[in-house]
Amino acid sequence: MPPIKVKDDIYWVGAVDWNVRDFHGYSTKRGSTYNAFLIIDEKITLFDTVKKPFTNDLIHKLIKVLGDPEKIDYIVVNHVEMDHSGALPEIIKRVKPEKVFCSPMGYKGLKEHFNCDDWPLVEVKSGDSISLGKRTVQFLETRMIHWPDSMVSYIPEEKILVSQDAFGQHYATSERFDDEVKYDELMQEAAKYYANIVLPFSPQVEKILKTIEEMKLEIEMILPDHGVIWRSHIKDIVDAYKRWCTYQARDYALVVYATMWHSTEKMAMAIADGIMSEGVSVKVMNASIDHRSDIMTQVLEAKALVFGSSTLNNNMLPQMADVLTYIKGLRPRKKLGAAFGSFGWSGEAVKHMNKYLEEMQAALVHPGYKVKFVPTHDQLKECREIGVSIARAIKEKQNA
Repeated sequence: MPPIKVKDDIYWVGAVDWNVRDFHGYSTKRGSTYNAFLIIDEKITLFDTVKKPFTNDLIHKLIKVLGDPEKIDYIVVNHVEMDHSGALPEIIKRVKPEKVFCSPMGYKGLKEHFNCDDWPLVEVKSGDSISLGKRTVQFLETRMIHWPDSMVSYIPEEKILVSQDAFGQHYATSERFDDEVKYDELMQEAAKYYANIVLPFSPQVEKILKTIEEMKLEIEMILPDHGVIWRSHIKDIVDAYKRWCTYQARDYALVVYATMWHSTEKMAMAIADGIMSEGVSVKVMNASIDHRSDIMTQVLEAKALVFGSSTLNNNMLPQMADVLTYIKGLRPRKKLGAAFGSFGWSGEAVKHMNKYLEEMQAALVHPGYKVKFVPTHDQLKECREIGVSIARAIKEKQNA
């Protein structure tokens, strides 16, 4: 893929990874990109690099734009994670830059990753800026969004925010801008990215968004390190981040279950039916079929989380344990919760699922419901009533 002109003398020079399907346990069904950006000014500057296997893609694009990559004067490392710094050693060796700018934590991270005492590293902090000639780069540290080293770069003359992983999407396309792809598909991938990567750092996101508002930064383009560039739907993605970082949910319930002989599945369907009977939307997902990261994407905006599992070896089924361990680590908050399941001898699964819900700080709508072997008609009726109570709790929360 050739370099893409973003604005006059500003180019996308990254790489498209059409084949990646797993990113740290996150299912990337639409692949990904590793974005790098080049500004041609008195000081030619490269923002971030790419994952190591794509080093030659980056070099070839730099050659197409510059002729000789050694014309690059500065490199800005907004994020040290290896999908953005993997190519950095080879690029520094090839380019021989005057300076490599990074945050103070980025300085430590680069040293720890690459043992690079001979690199011309320069630490920059929030409020620091550098001149490229006609353009200025202003730096803002965004620690723990989502690594300690993370920072963003703002070019006021172009009204461009180079946002590292913030506002990203794992989304491989031949198009480079948000208005060139399907809107619903784009926002779905942006939500999935937030749910599976950024959500644990929501308090920091909220703080940074407020800082950007207080600084009154004019932003006409957001250049993230993954996915497409935002130029037409900036308000939409910023508003979405404001909702997500404050744990605002939509009025629907998510029912996730793992079943052995379909008894727990029958309970799940009865609960879902009860929720729908009150006019509340529900999404039902099978932990044995649906990927944990797709389930997590639905968790992001669900108001109620309802988990069900059969009991196996005095615990829940492994599929549900996998999903709940993953969800808990991403720290969703302000949810309603309930657990259910079938059992043959002991029935501990419900207790264990309740513990996960409590660790997520979910408000339990029901203490938990378990059925021995196969649910009877009356027991399924009870499941349906649990669904009704969940739907009513959602409505009460909506009106609170």
